Amino acid sequence: MTAVPMIPSLPVVETFHSLQGEGVHTGRSAFFIRLAGCRVGCSWCDTKHSWPQAPHPLQPLQALADQAGQAAAAGAGFVVISGGEPLHHNLDGLCDALRPTGLPLHLETSGVDPLSGRFHWITLSPKPHAPPQAEALAACDELKVVVRGPADLAFAQAMAGAAATGRAAGSSGPVLLLQPGWDCAEGQALALAHVQANPGWRLSLQSHKLLGVR
Repeated sequence: MTAVPMIPSLPVVETFHSLQGEGVHTGRSAFFIRLAGCRVGCSWCDTKHSWPQAPHPLQPLQALADQAGQAAAAGAGFVVISGGEPLHHNLDGLCDALRPTGLPLHLETSGVDPLSGRFHWITLSPKPHAPPQAEALAACDELKVVVRGPADLAFAQAMAGAAATGRAAGSSGPVLLLQPGWDCAEGQALALAHVQANPGWRLSLQSHKLLGVR
């Protein structure tokens, strides 16, 4: 599969300045760009309104860069490009437009599409029903797996192994994170027990939901 051509605008669900709620950068001030469109279709997804692309307006890349610059002036420490599945779109132009803001660029992806754009940090959240491409596993800085049942732990270990073997000799692997499914008691218990017994893994919580912020 090849990346789609670069375009001067992208379908945007929302942009907002808040705190990163999960993963390694939890608690840091960030500007979020949520792109529309997702064909991965996770049953537990909490942003299903982002799946269809057509209802969401196209925004010029420069307009998004201007918003990011305003967020930087208000204290945002980095930009998070999320979705939907952002890599359904070619992100080269967006990254080029954002670069003059001086903000580090972070990507949140399932890894099902080819990588595009240049990022300072890539969060890969792979899905068992739509496995990531090898280049995403080799490039990610954090590997974050949602846990809802025992099969997710086995999948997490398999993804961690694939991420490690896909790297150049001497390079460090990604930070390994287990994130319990929201309001899933079994997932919480499984993730806690696994992290306690396997010090190579960390626990990630959706703190923005706990705090009631975006």
